[in-house]
Amino acid sequence: MKITKANIYLADIAGRRPILVQVYTDAGLSGIGNAAIAYGIGATAAAGMIKDLIEGVVLGQDPFRIEALWSEMYDHSFWAKGGGPIVFAGISAIEQALWDIKGKALGVPVYEMLGGKFRDEARVYANGWSFRSNTPDEFARAAEKVVNDGYTALKLYPLAMPDTSNTDGRIRHVALRTLDRDHEKLAIARVKAVRDAVGADIEVLVDVSAELTTDATIRIGRQLEEFNLFFLEEPVDPFDVRALKKVSEHVHIPIAVGERLYTRYGFRPVMESHAADILQPDIGNTGGLMETKKIAAMAEVYNMKIQPHHAGVTPVSTAAALQLSACIPNLSILELYPYRIPEHYEIVDHAPEYDRNGSYLPIPERPGLGVELVEERIRPFLWAVCELQ
Repeated sequence: MKITKANIYLADIAGRRPILVQVYTDAGLSGIGNAAIAYGIGATAAAGMIKDLIEGVVLGQDPFRIEALWSEMYDHSFWAKGGGPIVFAGISAIEQALWDIKGKALGVPVYEMLGGKFRDEARVYANGWSFRSNTPDEFARAAEKVVNDGYTALKLYPLAMPDTSNTDGRIRHVALRTLDRDHEKLAIARVKAVRDAVGADIEVLVDVSAELTTDATIRIGRQLEEFNLFFLEEPVDPFDVRALKKVSEHVHIPIAVGERLYTRYGFRPVMESHAADILQPDIGNTGGLMETKKIAAMAEVYNMKIQPHHAGVTPVSTAAALQLSACIPNLSILELYPYRIPEHYEIVDHAPEYDRNGSYLPIPERPGLGVELVEERIRPFLWAVCELQ
């Protein structure tokens, strides 16, 4: 079996730009993967990286040789060594597609090839529910709706403000690492309002997206301690491990980090310094499924848990995150964006999000990743076609 073709899709759905690749073989099998650069800036670059990797490395190769192809992309793209989100998003999407092909060829879900299941379902927390909220009361009412929908855990961004420049429900993070006292008080009041609204038994997670200087994060983090948070996410720039360690030593809340760290090499210094409690590798930009499993194995040695970062890029990334969640022992919880528009979920034949039971998602049992693209819905987003000559 060899790889003969790849379709690359650059979608535009409600302000997000998901990047998908479908890799085809001469055996009539195909697999799909998702690059996790659908928000912020860089989607076109990630699509271009997939195209370059497919044409430069992947076409004509055996799709079963997944780690060998990963190493080929790592060793011979040149920029992967020390590289960032664009190169590893490209590698991640292709790697997922290869696992999807192999699972379909063998007739098993991906988790079976990665050691088998630890669990039949993964606990999830809801994200994205607060993006249109501003006042503490608005946050409280929105949080109540999430709990009424059956979730037992939810995350908010207390420092961010609604982005009024668009109608897609996005948020705008703090600029220049500073905020005034009124903004700081508002952030604390938002978290308090959510905790008061949902009660003591619901897990509340807070993400500050590396928006402030270390001293400000510590000051705010100490004020947040009374709310018994599940974790405080990305308190400082992720590459500044000493600052991360300083926050973890001064704030008595579990620290989570990792959506902007790439590969086991990027996570290694965080583990060695014990600067965090929960690691958040994103399968769609840290190197793929196997790379994330390796990170999870390393984290287990350091008594750390894994919360696969998953910003709801597409249901394809949800499916990949569920496959990984099934087969790692140190899973903490899985991120979920349940409040996207229907078009977000309809690009696949059956979105895993539709199978939610309370605050849990079952692990898909279909071969490969467990989802298929719906041709008529994804076709308008076709960006490039790569074929073996």
